[in-house]
Amino acid sequence: MSAARVDRLVTSGTFSLDGGTWDVDNNVWIVGDGSEAIVIDAAHDADAILTALDGRTLRAVVCTHAHDDHIGAAPALAAATGAPVLLHPDDLPLWKRTHPDLEPEAELRDGQVLTVAGTDLTVLHTPGHAPGAVCLYAPGLGTVFTGDTLFAGGPGATGRSFSHFPTIIESIRGRLLTLPPGTVVRTGHGEQTTIGAEAPHLEEWIRRGH
Repeated sequence: MSAARVDRLVTSGTFSLDGGTWDVDNNVWIVGDGSEAIVIDAAHDADAILTALDGRTLRAVVCTHAHDDHIGAAPALAAATGAPVLLHPDDLPLWKRTHPDLEPEAELRDGQVLTVAGTDLTVLHTPGHAPGAVCLYAPGLGTVFTGDTLFAGGPGATGRSFSHFPTIIESIRGRLLTLPPGTVVRTGHGEQTTIGAEAPHLEEWIRRGH
C-alpha cells in the first residue's frame, strides 16, 4: 500500500492567450507523504502552495502544460524550495510567453517515471490542448492527473492557438481511455471524474468537435 496521499488546493487568477483574458480557478495537486511531495501545476499563488506543503520537501514542480494559469507560480515556488521545474519541451514556446527570461530546469519525456513517497507517476505525452501537454498516471493511487487534457464531461479546449482537436481526441483515446475504468481523473479545473465515466462519450465528443 502506497504511503502517498493526494491533496487538492484551488487557486484563483487569470488565463490569457490570443488577446483575451479570463478569470479561472485552478486545481493544484500535491502528491506525497508527511516528509516529501511533488506539486502538479503551480497555479497563481506560490505562497498558498507553500502553506499547503506545510514544511515538506518539494521534489519537483511538474507542469502538465505551459498555459500561463498553470505555470504562473512555478518559478517563485522553485526559488522558494530549490525544487526543479519540469516541462515537456514541446511546450517551451508557450512557457516563453509567460516567463521569457527563464527556462524549466528539466524536461518531461513520455514514459518517464517520477517517484515520490514510494509512489510512481508515469508521464504520458497527451498533446492536443497544448503541444507538450502531459498526464501523470499513478497506478498505485488508482488515479491520473490530466491537466487540461480531459475533464468531467469532455476534452480540454482546442479553440485557441497551439491546440488541435483531432490530436487531443487521439491522445484521450490512445493514452487515457486505455487505463482501467475505475481510474480517478484529477483535472486541472473543476471536479474529478473516472475513466469509465468519460469513455462512453468519445464518439459524441468527435461529433460535436471543437
